[in-house]
Amino acid sequence: MSLTLNAAAALLERHHLLREVIHDGRWSRSAAHVAGADEPVRELTYDTRRVGPGAMLVCKGRFRAEFLDGCDERGLAAYVAETDMSGHTRAPGLIVDDARKALSLLAAEFYGRPQDGLTVIGITGTKGKTTTAYFTQAVLNAHSGDRCALFSSVDNCLDGRTYVESDLTTPESLDAFRMMREAVDNGMRYLVMEVSSQAYKVNRVYGLTFDVGAFLNISPDHISPIEHPTLEDYLRCKRLIVDNSRALVLNARTDHVDLLREDAAAAGVPVTEFALLGAAPDAAAPTTGEGPATAAVAWPADATHDAYAMRLDGRDLGGYRLSLAGDFNYENALAAVAIAHAAGVPADEAGALHAMEATRVSGRMERYRDAASDTDVIVDYAHNHTSVTALLDFVDARYAGRNPFITLVAGSAGNKAFDRRQEIVEAAQDRIARFVFTAEDTDTEPYEDICRDMLSHVTNGNVATDTIIDRVAAITDALEDARAHPGRTDVVLVIGKGHERWIKDRNRHVPYEGDDQVVERLLAAR
Repeated sequence: MSLTLNAAAALLERHHLLREVIHDGRWSRSAAHVAGADEPVRELTYDTRRVGPGAMLVCKGRFRAEFLDGCDERGLAAYVAETDMSGHTRAPGLIVDDARKALSLLAAEFYGRPQDGLTVIGITGTKGKTTTAYFTQAVLNAHSGDRCALFSSVDNCLDGRTYVESDLTTPESLDAFRMMREAVDNGMRYLVMEVSSQAYKVNRVYGLTFDVGAFLNISPDHISPIEHPTLEDYLRCKRLIVDNSRALVLNARTDHVDLLREDAAAAGVPVTEFALLGAAPDAAAPTTGEGPATAAVAWPADATHDAYAMRLDGRDLGGYRLSLAGDFNYENALAAVAIAHAAGVPADEAGALHAMEATRVSGRMERYRDAASDTDVIVDYAHNHTSVTALLDFVDARYAGRNPFITLVAGSAGNKAFDRRQEIVEAAQDRIARFVFTAEDTDTEPYEDICRDMLSHVTNGNVATDTIIDRVAAITDALEDARAHPGRTDVVLVIGKGHERWIKDRNRHVPYEGDDQVVERLLAAR
């Protein structure tokens, strides 16, 4: 890679981020006076533990100047920071207005702008990002011969085939560009990535332009002092994908769709709209609201909604029968069809466009059956009002007339997204028979306090409630209760963790089987 101190300073100057370069008591608008300014940077990092000879360190977040102590002896070549830290290092400093923005720009250059060798697709929305990303990757892999990479909240895939559990929905910019470089070196032609609101809030994707951006939906979520203070701020962060895309795929039924259309028009970004319909359309290209003709539509192909028909640019694609149940997953599949088409997959390439039908996503609508007790168990990542409502809508449709006893095993995140606790309860309490409140993820807030908060929002006196902090014990209790009532049809919903193999407890990732494996083990032990 060819990033140098001179090149870094010039890049940051072009983006109006550079304030000055400080070295040996001299302040300048360039690095031309620094000896060795044209030497290649050997390591770009934001972690002082990785500082070695020729390293450039970006001091982002809660970085304190004393963290630089000892870095000179390990070969620090330069630092990038929002304040002068020359009291703790002899290395030249690039002083910038925003270190996170600087990191993203520098990372792209350090790794040789790998995005230029990929068709990059960014997907945002309150729900459905992960499933849509997997569906889209399946289509693009079928189209390109397994040459589509994936960044998701579940897994990252850099070679079209191998999946490794991820840490963040959208990686830190330095990690993202490093993985993009690996994907390009592996021969990938496409990259599908989830784009969270936080990715824009903290500039993880600053300077990155998506070849295709997708906006799935918006509903209140992630509202807290450490995430988004208001829905307006949350939506604003998600809307930034419009300004940073060359083409936009938009759900014609999402809230605030007119505002998003205005954003696209102002930015000169062409829009492809999709819509999930309740019945077959009368015309080949129906219109929705005041927007343009909808390019992609889907509608139920049978009364049970177990299959959907799809139409793309007036061409019937036939029936789709997904491995993942739920109307919302057919909407995700329709979005994936529209995205893949916008990325270059022809409407007549049926084999590729149907490739998603076999796709499963760990922790999303995983269904298990205990026939001996007439119990169905669904493990899902649902964690807010919208996703819990969609899950219960699915249960209502599949068990119509059977009046199942529904148990919901749920917790909620600690230290953030406080509204979710009330929203989960309100979405479920008039539609289920029993809550079992349990541990989910937390930083410092005790699990007991989170469960107590959720319990305080239960206002329906007819719904039973229990609190069992140990998550495995909570799932076990729900299944044992179902088995204790022969002749009763039971549905046990275990939400919030899915396949994740850890629970965050007091800022530590504690190993955990995963809801899916707990359920499988308990049912096999019967």
